[in-house]
Amino acid sequence: MRLLSYLLNGELRYGAAVDGGVVDLSKRIGRDFSDVRALIAANALADAQEAVAGQKPDYALEDLVLLPPILAPEKLWCIGVNYAERNAEYKDNSDLPKYPSLFVRSMSSMTGSGQPIEKPNVSEQLDYEGELVIVIGQGGRHIPREKAWSHIFGMTLCNEGTVRDWLRHGKFNVTQGKNFDRSGSIGPWIVTADELDPRGPHDIVTRVNGEVRQQDTTERLMFPFDFLISYLSTFATLKPGDMIVTGTPTGAGARFDPPRWLKFGDVVEVESRGIGVLCNKVAAES
Repeated sequence: MRLLSYLLNGELRYGAAVDGGVVDLSKRIGRDFSDVRALIAANALADAQEAVAGQKPDYALEDLVLLPPILAPEKLWCIGVNYAERNAEYKDNSDLPKYPSLFVRSMSSMTGSGQPIEKPNVSEQLDYEGELVIVIGQGGRHIPREKAWSHIFGMTLCNEGTVRDWLRHGKFNVTQGKNFDRSGSIGPWIVTADELDPRGPHDIVTRVNGEVRQQDTTERLMFPFDFLISYLSTFATLKPGDMIVTGTPTGAGARFDPPRWLKFGDVVEVESRGIGVLCNKVAAES
C-alpha cells in the first residue's frame, strides 16, 4: 500500500495512491484516524486496506499538493556517513566509524514531492542528498536486531537538502545547515512493509536535471536498517511514525571539484525502484 498526505483546496487529507490516482481515506476512515501517523499508531493498516479495496480513485495525483507522508513525527533521525566510500570522501585519514553519525531535523525543514525546495538567501551552497527512509510502525525501547524488522511500517524517500557553509557554525554540531526551512523533502508516499520488504536490497539514485549524481544499494550500508533501529532504541524510545533517514551515497554536490551547488530552477529527483520518485524544483526562499 502507498500512503500519502496532501492538501485539497487547502484542506489536509490523507489517502492511498492506486493506479489512476488517489483514494481518499480521510472520507472513509478519517473519523477514527486523523492522519497517517494516527493510523500507524493504531495498527490500522488492515482498516485502510479494506477501505481502499475495490474503490476507484477520488482524485488525480496531479490535482493534489503532496506533503511529507507523516507531518509530525515525534522524531526525525538522520544518519550520516553510512555508505561504503563515504568516509573516504572527507579526506581526513580517519578510520571507518564504529557507530553511526546522528543528527535530527525539524519537519519545517521538509516539504513534499512536487513542491519547491528553497535555496536560502544567505548561502550559495544548497546541496542534495538522496536517501532511503524507514518509518517506524511498532515502537519500542532496547529492540534487539533480530526483532528490528518487525518494527518497520514501511519506507519512503528523502532529499536531505543541506546548506553546506552553515554546517560548522557551531563547534560540535551540524544542526544549522540541516534545518533551513523547506530545504529538503520527503515522499512521495510510504510503501508499506507488506508490499516492499525492508530487508531489500534497495537501490537509491539521485538525479539533478536528469544527470545521475548518486547511485548505490543498501547492500553497501555500513550500518543496516536493523542495526540502526537497535542502536537508536538503546537510548531513545522509538514511536509509531518516527522516521529514520538512513544516509546518502557518494556523489553529493560538495564532493565535486569545483562543487556543484544547486541553482534556481534545478530539478532534483530521488528514486528507488520499489518506492517511486521524489521530485522537487529549486526555488528562492519565500
